[in-house]
Amino acid sequence: MAKTFKNLMDEARASVPEWSIDQVKAEVERDGRRMLLDVREKEEFREGHLRGALSIPRGFLEIQVEEKVPDKATPITAYCAGGTRSLLAARILKDMGYTDVVSMSGGYSAWKGAGYPWEQVRKFTTEQMSRYSRHFLLSEVGEAGQAKLMDAKILCVGAGGLGSPTALYLAAAGVGTIGIIDDDVVDLSNLQRQILHANDRVGELKIESARKTINGLNPDVKVVGYPERLTSANIMRIIEDQDYDVIVDGCDNFPTRYLINDACVMAGKPNVHGSIFQFEGQVTVFHPGHGPCYRCLFPEPPPPGAAPSCAEAGVLGVLPGLVGCVQALEAIKLILGVGKPLVGRMVYFDTLSMELRIHKLRQDRECPACGENPTITELVDYEEFCGLRQAPPEQSRILQVAAGR
Repeated sequence: MAKTFKNLMDEARASVPEWSIDQVKAEVERDGRRMLLDVREKEEFREGHLRGALSIPRGFLEIQVEEKVPDKATPITAYCAGGTRSLLAARILKDMGYTDVVSMSGGYSAWKGAGYPWEQVRKFTTEQMSRYSRHFLLSEVGEAGQAKLMDAKILCVGAGGLGSPTALYLAAAGVGTIGIIDDDVVDLSNLQRQILHANDRVGELKIESARKTINGLNPDVKVVGYPERLTSANIMRIIEDQDYDVIVDGCDNFPTRYLINDACVMAGKPNVHGSIFQFEGQVTVFHPGHGPCYRCLFPEPPPPGAAPSCAEAGVLGVLPGLVGCVQALEAIKLILGVGKPLVGRMVYFDTLSMELRIHKLRQDRECPACGENPTITELVDYEEFCGLRQAPPEQSRILQVAAGR
């Protein structure tokens, strides 16, 4: 005998507990493990939802829930607009083996009407819905993650070999504000690897060339240019100008690397470090309070000529693309709060042998910048290099790679 809607609702009520909005609020405040599952349509969710709720529309529940909530012992409170869809959804979850499922009676309408806390996802334009549609499909990103990216502010030091792919992929991902520091102009020799620029922009300021390319790719991105040489006198002003969330180091010289490191430690900003040399590259993340900094590896700058630049030693044009893309990826992971950033680890690429190695990095408790008793308390410029303690052979090779861009 076919079941009526009333039959289905009666069966659901017989097997699924219904909690009032007051019960749900009290339990959420008491136990932060309880998951709030919004089974309304995406359009309803965007208009407003309970804080921290996971959105899986009722029509996609059976398809998506096991991927997004793999632990079937997870306490779940399902809700909809008024309590009907959530009750039926909760019954389905019980049938799928979820052991602790309740439905919120009254739904979102009652919750909001009672003045309880709710939030609203950024409203995306039709163009943005299409542009970021592939991000929306990822549970680690989704609409909430895309909103984080669009609110993010990332500062790129350099618009050269590393800064070019980094800035392009940050722009493509929808990072709302991209700052670029570079006082150089486009040279014909740059075009072998610096893909932000073009032949008809030779002689143009790199930050202006970069702005044209970035906004041509994504006009929503705000590009903030700093056509100046980075020094101890301006770095904190620049970092604080937009209150940048992440700094991406794409520079090509040791004085600037040490300056960026020290400033990031003092400002508490994560520093996504990348460098290249001929056919080799490396990437790591220096995150103050979470792992080592650059000075934990190399306490002092090396003597002049210890490691040649790209202009002196050469670099394969495609290599900066590889390293810069990884830098963009690490910056995006930091903004989204997903995955395992390269904090305390350095990935090393050898493109000739196509070998990839991960080096573990340890924080030095005696580090002059981030150690227990730091001796570096103000920023200085390192135009005159001082000596470097003799490093082991493997570390010496890393130092050589660290010179290039």
